[in-house]
Amino acid sequence: MAKTILITGGARSGKSDFAQELALKSDQPVLFVATATAGDDEMRDRIKAHRKARPAAWRTLEATTHIGSMIPDEIGRARTIIVDCITLLLNNIFSQHSEGIDAAPVEKAVIAEIGELIDCIDRVDPGFIIVTNEIGLGLVPADRVSRLYRDLLGKANQMLAWRADEVYMIVAGIPLLIKS
Repeated sequence: MAKTILITGGARSGKSDFAQELALKSDQPVLFVATATAGDDEMRDRIKAHRKARPAAWRTLEATTHIGSMIPDEIGRARTIIVDCITLLLNNIFSQHSEGIDAAPVEKAVIAEIGELIDCIDRVDPGFIIVTNEIGLGLVPADRVSRLYRDLLGKANQMLAWRADEVYMIVAGIPLLIKS
């Protein structure tokens, strides 16, 4: 079975660049799973820049949720799958519950989503490189929804880190191996 690598770190720390470097070093066909949604002009520009920066030979699956059930049908010849990123995947789940965030159903949806991704990792042959943010290192958020988001992203990251063969934390563009 191929290796699963989790890459975490702060915003703009170089996580995505490191993930792409690892995939390029593998010299294997890549499926890039993009979880971002273009909710405004600035995000549309970011998505456009990310698309342009990826190698043309890489296939892209743009999926906002249920990525674990979608990946098997999209693998094709890919031997490496990049998921970028879990942080936005959770944001998409939260957006589905925008009419008054109730913790229990959101937590259930997050655990199901990450469980589905882990099941996918265990069922398919390609290796995975998964990008996420570490947002629990700062101040305690001032509002209930932000605290719930921080807590559930922490839970998702823990689930993925336990499954991962390697975990890197990126600090100022420098990868630190924290699990091997």
